[in-house]
Formats: sequence, C-alpha cells, structure tokens
Amino acid sequence: MNIQQLEYLIAVDKYKHFGKAAQACFITQPTLSAMIQKLEDELDVKIFDRTTHPIRTTDVGIKILDQAKKVIDEVNELRNTASLLNNVLAGRLNLGIIPTVSTFLLPTEIFNFLQKHPKIELNVKEMTTENIIKALKSGELDAGIIATPYDAANEFYQDFIFNEELMIYSSENINKTEDSFVIPEELDLDKVWLLEEGNCLRTQFENICNLKENSLKPKNLEFVASNIHTLLQMVDRVGGISILPELAVNQLNEDKKSKVIRFRKPFPYREISVIYYKPTYKQKIIDELVTEVKTAIHSKLNFNHNPEDFINIKPQRK
Repeated sequence: MNIQQLEYLIAVDKYKHFGKAAQACFITQPTLSAMIQKLEDELDVKIFDRTTHPIRTTDVGIKILDQAKKVIDEVNELRNTASLLNNVLAGRLNLGIIPTVSTFLLPTEIFNFLQKHPKIELNVKEMTTENIIKALKSGELDAGIIATPYDAANEFYQDFIFNEELMIYSSENINKTEDSFVIPEELDLDKVWLLEEGNCLRTQFENICNLKENSLKPKNLEFVASNIHTLLQMVDRVGGISILPELAVNQLNEDKKSKVIRFRKPFPYREISVIYYKPTYKQKIIDELVTEVKTAIHSKLNFNHNPEDFINIKPQRK
C-alpha cells in the first residue's frame, strides 16, 4: 500500500469512472485499474462495484475511502509542516469563486499571488454560491470566495476580503440628481438586464430596486446570462441597464466607462469574503491569499475612502 494508491482511490470515488480518474491523475487507465485492484487484493475487500455505470463505491469501500482521505490529509499536514519550518509557502488549494468576482480577481491579484508563491498549486473553479457551499461540505473545495453575509455560510469560518460598490451600466438617458447620481426608485424597471437565477449579484440588484426582467428583448428570445460581459454587450447592442461591480470598471475602455453611473447615497455595496469549513494545514495559504488580495485592491475601492457613505446589500432575497 502507498500514498498514490490512496489518491487513486479518491479520484475513482470522485469521478465514478476509471478513465476520467486516470486522466485526472495523469496516468493510463490500465495502470490506475491495476493499482486499485492490487490494493483491493491486499486489503481483501471490494472497494468499487465495476458492474454499474457509473461505478459505485461499495458500503465497505465508503469506509475505506473515509480512512484514505484522513491519511491523505495527515500526509499533506506533514508536508505543510515541513514547508512552514523551511519558511516556504507551498501546497495545493482547491478554491471556488463566484463568477462575478473571479473574472476580475483571477487575471490580476490572484495571478500575482501565484507568481510570488510558485510552490502553491491553486485549483480554481467558478461556481455559484450554493454550489460552493455544497462543495465545501463534501470536501471538494478547501475554501470559497462569495458575497457575504449569507445565511447558509454561517457554519463556516469566514475572513473578510473587501467591500465593493455596485453601480449602473446604462445606454439609456437616465434621470440623475444634480450630483449626477441615480435614484433607484426612478429607474425604468422594464429595461433591466439581469444575470441568471441563483447569481448573488442578481439578487443584490433586485434588492436595491425590486427589479424584474426587462421588456427590451425580442419576444422570440429566451436569454439567460451567466456573466457580466454578456450583459454589457446586450446593453450596448439592445439598450437598457444592468448592474456592474466596481472592480469591473477598471477593465472597461473609456467609451464603456462613460456609461457607468453611481447610485445616490448611501451607495450600495457588496461584501466579499472567503469561507472555509475548518482551519486546516492549508490555513497559511488561505491567510496569505486573503492578505495579499486585500492589500492589493484596497486603494482601488471607493468604500475605503468614505465608508459612512455606503450601505451593504445582502446577497440573499428579502
């Protein structure tokens, strides 16, 4: 028995398919299958039922898998301890990030973090908040970056990262105050483009203005957007308005920036935090990632200049 065999066990249990598990482990399927068979023979148990599709983990196998995961965790703990003693930040972190944050953090602050710490392996997945919660509970993820506060995340540890203003992106001639701000109650609610159901930025926008889907789209179009850039294109092409998180503004050209309008005070903002199920051997990586991202974007965000002018818009429905 060796560590690799236990890792192969976990992979097959995850993918329920020898081919996909082998691909994820960067070995051939016959090699992985032989290693699993050798372990089953050594333990004298049947861990996987190969007659079903997808492959089923047997009742005995479930108990073996639970123990294997504990062993792998302890091995990683040992490796991390050695790295810390050598003053090296190293290890693998499985991180889920909501799409309306990853788009603007991943190519910048997170890339910079990885360049600074080349011994860290970061596996990033774009996921909705609900799926991040599920993946944390199942052990698929080590941490998740979501909009908070979020009721379903109360059972997790939580570290604040930043507060980000929410703005309007518009091709319309919107009524503004003398200070060029937008009053939420005066927006045309029939001209709003929204993200798909389940996206926290959608519900935050709904909570600001009690919004509903717009009437600008063609009658024969069923459209569900999953990312902000698509919404901006729809606004530019068809008209209307949409919501825009502050970090997205930095990636716009000057023409698009001219279409960005702030709400009237108190300015709405969303809170972004990292959540994780329990402190682990990966805690140092999480701490350093949070610190570096927080430091890098602090000066970019309006909230940090005058916090008293802002109001938090929770990501869940009223």
